[in-house]
Amino acid sequence: MIKFQEIQIGDYVMANNDGDKRRGEVTDLNGDEKQVSVNIGPQSFWYEQQQLDPIAITNNELMNLKFQKHINDDGTVKYMKGAFRMLIPKEDDFSRMEIWYRDEQRHIVTPISLHNLQNHFFEMTKVHLNDGVF
Repeated sequence: MIKFQEIQIGDYVMANNDGDKRRGEVTDLNGDEKQVSVNIGPQSFWYEQQQLDPIAITNNELMNLKFQKHINDDGTVKYMKGAFRMLIPKEDDFSRMEIWYRDEQRHIVTPISLHNLQNHFFEMTKVHLNDGVF
């Protein structure tokens, strides 16, 4: 389950409707009822907070978001999208990361989910992190 206050429009989440799990993008929020509208393809549906699960950050997710990947000589891996950078300690180890955009730098020392990364990206760049080109 994802905390309602963590969810922002544009975030990718896993919506669970009685065991039918689908990846979708948050399109609207209802703060009074703590419901989230998620577009899971041809249309959007409203979900309760407990019906939403986070998506893990993986290499495939980052490639789908149009990041470029560079493996450094020391084994660390850098992901780049525009001027935004993310450095992880080794390939497929997203347990901690360093992210930066221009002169702002953040050290993430615990694992985070994709929607959290999207929210950091938006706070730093003022642009939503999605599968478009940045």
